[in-house]
Amino acid sequence: MNLGPGHLLLIGIALLIFFGPSRLPELGRSLGKGIQEFKKASRELTDSVKEDVSSDKDPK
Repeated sequence: MNLGPGHLLLIGIALLIFFGPSRLPELGRSLGKGIQEFKKASRELTDSVKEDVSSDKDPK
């Protein structure tokens, strides 16, 4: 799925029409926080799995 500049412009105009210019910064912040939380959760999950795998390989 490739999004070119024309598609992005159309999406931006649609967002302006649906939400208005005053709500766009709020939506952007919410989206950014959601992405940040998702990255944090995936990083924690990856670290947990790596820790479990390394503890299974290293019997004491």
